[in-house]
Amino acid sequence: MKANKYMPISKDDMKDRGWNELDFIIVTGDAYVDHPSFGAAIISRVLEHEGYKVGIIAQPNWRNIDDFTKLGRPRLAFLVTSGNMDSMVNHYTVSKKLREKDYYSPGGKMGLRPDRATIVYCNMLRQAYKNIPIIIGGIEASLRRFAHYDYWSNKVRKSILIDSSADLLVYGMGEKQIVDIANNLNDGLEVQYIRHIPGTCYIVDTLENVYDYVEVPSYKEVSENKNKYADAFKVQYEEQDPIRGRTIVQRHSDKYLVQNKPMMPLNREELDAIYSLPYQRNYHPIYKEFGGIPAIEEVKFSIISSRGCFGNCSFCALSFHQGRIVQSRSHNSILNEAITITKDEDFKGYIHDVGGPTANFRDAACEKQLKKGACRERQCLFPNPCKKMNVDHKEYISLLRKLRNIPNVKKVFIRSGIRYDYVVADKNYEFLEELSKHHVSGQLKVAPEHVSSEVLALMGKPGREVFDRFTQKFYQINEKLGKKQYIIPYLMSSHPGSTLESAIELAEYLRDIRYQPEQVQDFYPTPGTLSTTMFYTNLDPRTMKKVYVPRDKTEKAMQRALLQYRNPKNYDLVYAALVKANREDLIGFGPKCLIKPRRSKNDKNYQGNVEHQIKMRKTDKKKNNTREKSKKTRMKSKKK
Repeated sequence: MKANKYMPISKDDMKDRGWNELDFIIVTGDAYVDHPSFGAAIISRVLEHEGYKVGIIAQPNWRNIDDFTKLGRPRLAFLVTSGNMDSMVNHYTVSKKLREKDYYSPGGKMGLRPDRATIVYCNMLRQAYKNIPIIIGGIEASLRRFAHYDYWSNKVRKSILIDSSADLLVYGMGEKQIVDIANNLNDGLEVQYIRHIPGTCYIVDTLENVYDYVEVPSYKEVSENKNKYADAFKVQYEEQDPIRGRTIVQRHSDKYLVQNKPMMPLNREELDAIYSLPYQRNYHPIYKEFGGIPAIEEVKFSIISSRGCFGNCSFCALSFHQGRIVQSRSHNSILNEAITITKDEDFKGYIHDVGGPTANFRDAACEKQLKKGACRERQCLFPNPCKKMNVDHKEYISLLRKLRNIPNVKKVFIRSGIRYDYVVADKNYEFLEELSKHHVSGQLKVAPEHVSSEVLALMGKPGREVFDRFTQKFYQINEKLGKKQYIIPYLMSSHPGSTLESAIELAEYLRDIRYQPEQVQDFYPTPGTLSTTMFYTNLDPRTMKKVYVPRDKTEKAMQRALLQYRNPKNYDLVYAALVKANREDLIGFGPKCLIKPRRSKNDKNYQGNVEHQIKMRKTDKKKNNTREKSKKTRMKSKKK
């Protein structure tokens, strides 16, 4: 058998390998891409390395059971994932409109996976096969493991383990868990007795055999009482540590969800081994006729150098999924992958990224994290960097220098987010100089998100003055280097705590730095984040203090428009916002004004009322989409 073959996706593939039966079948909502940026690819290769026979059913037709039976019944279990994204986030924008493209599907086609894919797939498997072990994992399962607020239905849903009727849930990065589960099943232990593995959840009728646990408010309580929801999330949030974390129990009617403490992260040798497995590093050839899989374009020539993040932004689910303890690969492992990339026939000399959740985090925040776990109530960087935190970019600089010296590598970009407050906390700015000189191409994207101190505190982000120090130093360094490069700040509107006044404060900041963002991200309440809990409960679960949450569509549109106040299409929204906030001082002809006074309705440039403007923005978007589709059709015709 060739080591580098794709996993079987058909009976013919199994026959080519001389297999009559598979040990595991992975059912995934993504197209099959054998690249280490895709969870299904990693799990399949890890199990293959352990000697198990694995097949893939990618994007099955969920309207009948035929696709779910095409590889037969696995000897040990089905493994189910919605894919690299939560299926609801994959399908819908923050305004709950259907997205136009699925980057994880052939040709970007929408509609090849169902809403709530994990649940639907499990239900179809239960119809197809009775009494077969089903194990769920991936981001959708991981972040929905407890009773959780679901933005799309605007209600609290049960644990996905309950709704899917699966036997086990693997949360977090699941390589260790899946190997332990596989070995237990292979040794003959029935799935209902596999209850001892960290990083997993299971359902029981009674707690008589569960020890040393903390019980959080039940599904019924959290669905009826927002204070109880906040209480439950606080415990879940604080206990997600593999060293000091405790078992968590949550009642669902007459059953109990049990979350074992998190699995210890992979050490460097284990992480290196994962990324040295024989990935094909591309999508399966069956997708070529459909134009391939768009998601591979960003990652094909990128390198994952680390996992975990101690930045702990409130709106990010990383601490709930990958954890706060940073793990990184060795230089040799990363250099070997880079050399492999240079041999690809499509490689043009550019490595697109070397990073992870946060590119410039390469090690645990401090020695204590590795011995006693991450602090329960203290953040590493917020509100100020912890004095015990190790701040050093030397090892990362050394890695980047080695990568630049690989033959046929023209440039190494860093496109993963960097924590600018971690850069500012360093003793010197050597990393920022290296970054500016070698790893930026005109624009450096960083994420201050906001400037209001109240909003930033709820986000878990540093104050405005830290970002100002960073930008000042960046431009000083680039002037010294003789480069004209710019910072592109990512900004977020309508985050919990953001009032109209907060949005105006941010607009004034943008005026002062003379920057007009092309894109603004509205806050998107996704499962498993602290900010989503604030959004649902109007409470900060850490303090139980009230939090203002912008919910009105018009106000949300105003907040977004304020960040792009120079756009003529936003004039009426900005005008209405300034009047509503009693900030008419910003309407006029002075240097501090955001917009000029309203023009008469007889003026051909008059924009109309707020409701009309919102409608026109939607119309413009549809026109742009139509033009884009027409352009693609013309391009295809030319190719033919």
